[in-house]
Amino acid sequence: MKYILLIIALTLLSSNTYADRLTSEPIKIIEPANNLNMGMVELGKKLWFEPRLSRSNFISCNSCHNLAKGGVDNLPSSIGHEWTIGPINSPTVLNAELNIAQFWNGRARDLQAQASGPIDNPKEMAFTHTLAVETLNSIPQYKNEFTKVFGNDMITIDKVAMAIAEFEKTLRTPNSPFDLWLKGDDNALNQTEKDGYKLFKEKGCIACHSGALVGGSTYQKMGLIKPYYTSNSDVGRSAVTGKDSDKFVFKVPTLRNISLTYPYFHDGAVWSLKEAVIIMADLQVGQKLSDDEADKITKFLHSLTGEHPKVTLPQLPPSSAETPKPNMH
Repeated sequence: MKYILLIIALTLLSSNTYADRLTSEPIKIIEPANNLNMGMVELGKKLWFEPRLSRSNFISCNSCHNLAKGGVDNLPSSIGHEWTIGPINSPTVLNAELNIAQFWNGRARDLQAQASGPIDNPKEMAFTHTLAVETLNSIPQYKNEFTKVFGNDMITIDKVAMAIAEFEKTLRTPNSPFDLWLKGDDNALNQTEKDGYKLFKEKGCIACHSGALVGGSTYQKMGLIKPYYTSNSDVGRSAVTGKDSDKFVFKVPTLRNISLTYPYFHDGAVWSLKEAVIIMADLQVGQKLSDDEADKITKFLHSLTGEHPKVTLPQLPPSSAETPKPNMH
């Protein structure tokens, strides 16, 4: 009887710890995706990996947001049509649905608004929306699949973007060691990682990097306390708002899976996560970290890497005689 009471007491204590952390900690857990249209997800997955949505028939969404590499390409700036180097570092697509907006400057309100942008960007896929739709219309299997998902065979760029966005919603990374700790598993983090999280809060990093994404919910100037010097010409949010006060203001990036999404910052200038931690503490919150403090915070950030979605490569349908041919120039 005493043993049973002890088990009950320990269970209640664990449950209380779980409830306390979930409500009191400024970082929240990543929930698995739900309420998805699975037919649309499967169509969107094919379109995600579809290089015929690019002018060269070589570049797909996955080229710059590689799902085998943390949803990025691990380059300072992505490489587009004719080896054009893009203007900014590719943000991860993992958990992207939870962002306040899409792109570094927040110019797209959601995943659907973002999904069609790269297709007709001359520095990225360099196609046109009209030709992208013509390409899909020329492939009978796509016509059939759009009919099954949308109820008719009229393919539009909005439907393409909607399907890609539905697939992207599946790219959640739950059950990171930190999330397991939030749920009450005291052994999910070691003492160094716990110390790093404590420092992360004490040093002020949590002011911008909180919530489920540990970021992604606000905009902030890069170089808030001290200026950030870069050769990158991107002016940030001011390109959207037209306000001088928004120059060099960017969406605060998520720190989920941050150990995988190097190089760091909008210009991709820093390859070491520890170095990025030291720079950001100095420039954004005016904190000079010791080597030990930087090590501990970095170890904590590693604990934010979650379970990656298991994505099986789709079999793409073959082209027809009417499918536009690749244009390499």
